[in-house]
Amino acid sequence: MSKFTLYMVRHGQTYFNIYNKLQGWSNSPLTDKGMQNAVDTGEKLKNTKFAAAYCSDTTRAEETARVILEKNQVSDVKQPTTSMFFREEFYGYFEGNDMDQSWYLAGAPHGLTTFKDIVEKYSIGQAKDYLKAADPFHQAENNDEYWQRLNQGFDLIKNNPTIKDGDNILLISHGNTLLSVVERYGEGKYDITKRPANGSLTKLAFDGDNVKVTAYNE
Repeated sequence: MSKFTLYMVRHGQTYFNIYNKLQGWSNSPLTDKGMQNAVDTGEKLKNTKFAAAYCSDTTRAEETARVILEKNQVSDVKQPTTSMFFREEFYGYFEGNDMDQSWYLAGAPHGLTTFKDIVEKYSIGQAKDYLKAADPFHQAENNDEYWQRLNQGFDLIKNNPTIKDGDNILLISHGNTLLSVVERYGEGKYDITKRPANGSLTKLAFDGDNVKVTAYNE
């Protein structure tokens, strides 16, 4: 396995982001501001050479990736590899529901009324477990199910034979996914109670199975 830097970008703003709705496997279009988020990030990364690009198979991620790659002036990569492995957490029954209300229903049985409360007392992983327990269909992903899927995505990248030591890889990602990754690999250095900005950049250094966050929400 090669040593490489993964540039994880949160997709541009969507309508569900404006409406404060959980948007896991659901889709809503990028807003005008969301398209500008992608343009701005593309400008920031236009001189960064990427050996490969990935994104989830959601339109908000695909559209963000398209804009960033179109603006890039030094990469040969024109299209991202899309995969459901890179999707946001699946929120089950709570897909499309008000975010604050959903986390209240997940946390209230445990004396915790906000996502921030759950994370500060326990973890983002625990928040996932609480949400699945609160889902009357129990179809939301718990922490183990979520990481089993995302790890397959990371393996897809790590096992790409064209990636060499020192390469940069682009991945268009999602808010809760970025928080989850930073919680696991950020060594406690970053505030994971606040969602990263749309279009923001987080960097991870991969060295085989060793992963470390080197920048967050830039």
